[in-house]
Amino acid sequence: MSGADAFGSELVLAVPRASVADRLPHRGVRPGGLDEARAIIAVEGRFRPRAELEQDPGWKQVIPYVVVRDGARLLLMRRTRQGADARLHDRYSIGVGGHLNPGDLDIDEGMRREWREELAAAFEPDFRPLGLLNDDDDPVGAVHLGLLFEVDAAARSVAIRETHKLAGWFAPLEEIRSVRESMEGWSSLVFDHLQATPAVR
Repeated sequence: MSGADAFGSELVLAVPRASVADRLPHRGVRPGGLDEARAIIAVEGRFRPRAELEQDPGWKQVIPYVVVRDGARLLLMRRTRQGADARLHDRYSIGVGGHLNPGDLDIDEGMRREWREELAAAFEPDFRPLGLLNDDDDPVGAVHLGLLFEVDAAARSVAIRETHKLAGWFAPLEEIRSVRESMEGWSSLVFDHLQATPAVR
């Protein structure tokens, strides 16, 4: 299946790499910097065909990426074997997010749409900014830019919507450490960063 077939005519928000490159870590999380990045995206961001962008490292597709916390536990998700991409079967993740499309009014609205599509929660989330997420060592990461946020569930209910594709539960750090090597790339980088912060110790 070609890139065009895989992504159809989907348009996604992207920003020229040159506009943000000096603000990004080569690999990992840079705390802060979200307001500045959002201002650049507001001016220089464009909706372009995803099929083209997946092959063009000159652009970074913008992905809001949200970690959900409940005290010292994090929402840990595992992909089932029902997903379309076999490379992701049985992989673990601690991030909720996705591409931004022309129907999204702005980054915040797109992030809330992704939240509603992926999770069923008994509350309206308050997205706390954490930083910028990047991985230029990975072919997929090289064409994406993560805007990292955190939500505190505070003992309120959070459930996975597409249970045929994904299982999820709040897990202590010890459990997450035990599956780190089976995590998706961005999730492993975010987990390493979060472990170094007092809030998850």
